[in-house]
Formats: sequence, structure tokens, C-alpha cells
Amino acid sequence: MARLRFNVVEAAFKKKALEIKMPTERPSEYFAKYVFNKEKMFQYLSPSTYEQLCDVIENGTRLDLSVADEVAKGMKKWAQEFGVTHITHWFQPLTEGTAEKHDAFVEHGDNGGMIEKFSGKALVQQEPDASSFPSGGIRSTFEARGYSAWDPASPVFVVGDTLMIPTVFISYTGEALDYKAPLKKALAAVDKAATAVCKYFDPEVTKVTANLGWEQEYFLVDEDLYAARPDLLLTGRTLTGHDSAKNQQMEDHYFGAIPDRVAEFMKDLEIQALELGIPCKTCHNEVAPNQFELAPIYEECNLAVDHNMLLMSLMRKVARKHGFRCLLHEKPFAGINGSGKHANWSLATNTGVVLHAPGKTPEDNLRFLVFAVETLVGLHKHNGLLKASIMSATNQHRLGANEAPPAIISAFLGKQISEVFDKIENSSNEELISIKGSSALSLDIPQIPDLRIDNTDRNRTSPFAFTGNRFEFRAVGSQANCAEAMTVLNTAVAEALTDFKTRVDEHIANGEDKTTAIIRVLREDIKASKPIHFEGNGYSDEWKAEAERRGLDCETSCPLVFDRYLDLETIKMFEEQNVMRELELKARNEIKWDTYTKKIQIEARVFGDMAMNQIIPVATRYQSLLIDNVSKIAATFSAEEAEQLNADNLKIIREISEHTRFIIENVNAMVEARKVANRIESEREKAIQYHDTVQPYLDSIRYHADKLELLVEDELWVLPKYRELLFIR
Repeated sequence: MARLRFNVVEAAFKKKALEIKMPTERPSEYFAKYVFNKEKMFQYLSPSTYEQLCDVIENGTRLDLSVADEVAKGMKKWAQEFGVTHITHWFQPLTEGTAEKHDAFVEHGDNGGMIEKFSGKALVQQEPDASSFPSGGIRSTFEARGYSAWDPASPVFVVGDTLMIPTVFISYTGEALDYKAPLKKALAAVDKAATAVCKYFDPEVTKVTANLGWEQEYFLVDEDLYAARPDLLLTGRTLTGHDSAKNQQMEDHYFGAIPDRVAEFMKDLEIQALELGIPCKTCHNEVAPNQFELAPIYEECNLAVDHNMLLMSLMRKVARKHGFRCLLHEKPFAGINGSGKHANWSLATNTGVVLHAPGKTPEDNLRFLVFAVETLVGLHKHNGLLKASIMSATNQHRLGANEAPPAIISAFLGKQISEVFDKIENSSNEELISIKGSSALSLDIPQIPDLRIDNTDRNRTSPFAFTGNRFEFRAVGSQANCAEAMTVLNTAVAEALTDFKTRVDEHIANGEDKTTAIIRVLREDIKASKPIHFEGNGYSDEWKAEAERRGLDCETSCPLVFDRYLDLETIKMFEEQNVMRELELKARNEIKWDTYTKKIQIEARVFGDMAMNQIIPVATRYQSLLIDNVSKIAATFSAEEAEQLNADNLKIIREISEHTRFIIENVNAMVEARKVANRIESEREKAIQYHDTVQPYLDSIRYHADKLELLVEDELWVLPKYRELLFIR
């Protein structure tokens, strides 16, 4: 076993990067090569069909089936040029990935043969088995029917021999069984509410779009080392493993030179992502060793979510091609930074105005303040819900770990915007609102030009920070579907904007002029949302006490955090904004609790197996060698000399006994705790029981297993260690 581990390590270190065949074109020439975007639509559809489809995409009009037939015909012609033979509806069920069912372009021909056919009906609708996906009780096992329906706003694309059609997924009775359907409704809600408010400032605004730019963090490990770690293979994280003597404490990995093998992987990934229309922009080393990041140019929120889900699948595939495994777990290694997915979000109008960016005139700045303040109103009212939207069994390891946003939602605005808020809150009349944009900073260094300084600094401890022209929601988990957080955020802001307009209109109806009414309501909302506004260190213990005093949600138990989805004000918000019904919310929570339980259950079973079959046997084998050595020394030397020579060995022998005894006793206790929890029928109570009585064993057992790793002879230890996993050769 020892020789196997070292052979694996040696083989992994000797792997060479694959030669990547670079396209001869510039990226702009092969971008979206495999995407049926507007350029392809214009080329393969008739002018009338093209115009009707554009109207569907841009204005949300209904798609006529006759038009769908024409679109399918053009899509098929385009796709077959790439050798496509199948189609699939690509959707996002309430799991951690995507789903697809492939159908061939095959129908019976009139002469007894077959023909290749793709109809508008096949484009628009498919029928996956709804009972085989998580439904939270909405669908029983014997009630199998569910529907996937084409989302024209997200372009069709080609992967291999298959035409991939992005879709929503709903039950036979109409409830959403996916992440996309509620997201699209939330985006429609914020569009409606924001457009109505924008008309106070510009009657030409007819549409408001939510934009999203995600920053995807991930780890890479050598595939052979990954295969030798059952915990990585089955849970996505290391359940045991002592710190490497060197990890991230030298702060030399962040933005450091990218290792050659990783650079080849990144190059290959970027090319394939660009060909699929994913606008990759930035890649670099992250803080932890073997941790990296990829970020795209901003896109419309619905499309950005689809691209992120597609990219995560692509990352896993390309990584294996290069001899790596891509780890998207939020905390795959203890003692170093975990991975998140920073979601940069803003609203923009069809007239080209970014609503979360300060303007050049007082009126522009008043509009900016309205949207900034109402964002905080939604954030404050539903701060617990927003936390629930990003909480999971995996992300709970990262939140509040002095490396990522704390498990308390707050907003950072920066000095200048905060001062403007204070001025409005404390003023009694309508003053001109002045907000500086970027300013020049003279460095007084020869040959170095002046820098442009933004109107706000960054606060890395804030989960929701204003960064100049957008808000950065830093708490989303690296393997999470962004859609859930974006659904909650956009719905909460839509509710706040709707309420804002109702109150402003009431003041106007009572004779106040528009500007006075807007500032009056704005002042009320600045005061009301003040508890969510925090400019300090979100990691400090003082902030935790202050947040509780302010009435913010400070719950850290994952199963209890999920309760926020069933609060009366949550249900009211989702139903009034036509995003989800109470039945759908209850069903999703059943899935959340069940998923949480299963995650901890799997970890406990895997760790118990590793402890009893890999860690304990190795430790006792080494202990036996030491005992044998003690006996031989006693037989060779005098009693006094033997006592001195055996002192260290005996100390290690005792320590091994103490650690192995603790592990065995607590693995058995953990098994019994699981049995007790498994007998609970309520998914919520079972999840709570797993959190309170099973999960703690994982940490306590790990402590002793990690101690054994330091004691046992290195050649005997069968599990690849952090020093081998975390440094790519």
C-alpha cells in the first residue's frame, strides 16, 4: 500500500501538460461558434421568422407553434453542419447539476425507412420523468409526468453530436421543479417594478434588465491522487488530513505565476468556453494553493446563470483531459481558504443606464440613490432569506471562517455613499445631491501615470458590497446554482421598488411635487434599512454581537436557516411578485432538508469506513512495529539503557493507543447517532438531528485521525497528504 501511494504521487508529478491545438482565428472569430445566436438566426431563418423570434426573446411575447416549426428547421440545418444527430432539453432540476434526455433526429419515413426530422413541438416541449427528480412531495413516484419547455432567451448550443436546448422544468400540475422557472419570474418582477420607478426620471425606459457577472473559484488536484482519496471521490472534500507545513501562509500563490500544466488547462478551457459563447475574461491564481478563479464579462442574469452551469460541467471535463480533477466543493481542504462564487449584480435600462452607478447630474444621482436604497431595503427585510438562499451542507464550512463573508448578511457602501446617505437622512429639505465618480490619484512616481480611483474601497469581509457600479454578493457557494440567490435578490428588490412607488405616488396624489415625494420616501427607507448597513470588519466577534442587537438574522445552523423560506413575509413576497407559491416553497425546503441530511450521512459513512479500514489498521501496524522494536531493544541492552532508549517509542505507542481508542469509540457512537436520526420521519427534524448529533463527530474524529497522520511512519500512511495534494508539479 505504501509503495502504491508513492507510485501514484510520482506518476502524478511526472505528468506533462497536453499539447493544445490553438485555433488559427482570433477569439472574436470563433466566439459562439457552437451557439445558435442572433447572427446564426439571421442566416438560417427567414426574415419574418427571425423578426418574430427576436420579438419573443426581447419582448417576452408568446411563440406561435408555426413559428417554432420554422425555427426548428433552421436550427437543424445549422446543427447538422457540425454532425449533430440528437437533441436534448437541457434543464436545471433541484439537484447540484443539469439534466438532459437525448432524442435522435429519427422518425418513420413513408417508404418504410427512416427520416431525420426535428419539429417545432420537439423544440418547444419534452416530457422528462418528473418522479425521478427531487420534487419535495409535489410529485409521487407513480405520478411521472413533467414537462420541459424551451427558453428562447438562452441560445441553443451544440455539444458533441447533440443540440442542447435550454429549458424550464415544471410538473404536470404546473409547479416549478427547477431553478430557471422561478428565476425568470423574478427577473420579470424586477423588470416591471424597476421600469415603473425609472419612469419618474425617464419616460423612455421600457425595460430593466438584471445583469450578473460571476467569479468562479475552484481547486485542481492530480487525478491519480484524487483517486487515492475516498473522501474526495465520494464527498468532494477531505474528511481527514493534517495541514501541510507550508500552505497559504506565505501569501505567494495569490496572483502568482500560473503553473505550466494549469496554464494549459486554462487555455483549453477558455477556448472551449468561448466557442460555446461563454465570454471568459479573467483567470488567475487564488489565495489557497492549487486554487484558481475564472470570471466572464457581465451578461443578462438568466443567460449568465446558464453559462455558469455549462462552464462548471466543462471545467470538470477539461480538467480530466489534463490529468486533473476539478474540485468545486466550497471547502475541500481544512486550514486553507475555501471557494466561493462572487455574484456581481446590477440593474440596467434599455436606454443604456446602469441604475446602480452614480450619474453626472443631481437627477441621475437621485435615481442612483433610489435604486441603491431600495436594494438595501429588500436586503434588510429579507436578510435571513438571502442567507438561506446560499446556505448548504457544503457552503456552511466556508461561511464565517475568516476567509469568506460571515454567516450574517450586511451591506458595505463605502465612505462617500455612506456620507450621502447620512446627509439625506438628517436633512430636512431637498438639496442638490452630489456624488463623485472616479477621481485621479497622483503617485508621484517617474513614468507611472495617474490612477483613476473609484468612489468606494472594497470590503472583503462584507457579503454584499457596493463596488462602484454594482453590488457584489460574495457569499454564493462555488458549486451552487447562482439562480437561487438571484431569484431571492431580484424578488426582494422588486418588492421594495413596488412598495417605494406606491408610497411616492400617494404623496404625489396629496399634492407634493415628484422630487419632494421621492426624497421623503427615500429618507424613510434609509432610516428603515440602516441596520443592514455596516462598514467595519464582518469577521469580528464585536460585529456578531452588534448584528444581533440590530435584529439581523444570526442563525448558523444550516437546517434552521432554511426556515426563512417558510416565513409569512417570505411567502407573501413570492406570491405577490408571482414568483413562487407556498406549495413550491414548502416542497423546496423538503428537498433542502433531505439533501442536507444525505450529505452529512454520506460523509459520516465514508469517514467511518476510512477510519476503520485505512487509518486504524495503518496506525496499529506501525504501533506493532514500535512494540517489536521495544522488545528487541529490551533484549539487547541493559534494563537501564533499554528504559532510556525506549522512552520515545513508548510515548508514541501510548499516543497511538489513545487516538485509536477515541476514533473507534466515536465511530461507533456516530453510527448509533445516525440510526437514531434515521428513524425520524420529519425531514426538518431529521436534518436538525444530523446537524446537532452526527456532524460534530466528523470534527472530533478528524482531530485524532490528523494526529495519527503525524505519528505514523510516512511510508505506511496510505492516504495522499496535503503536501502532495496541494502543490502541482
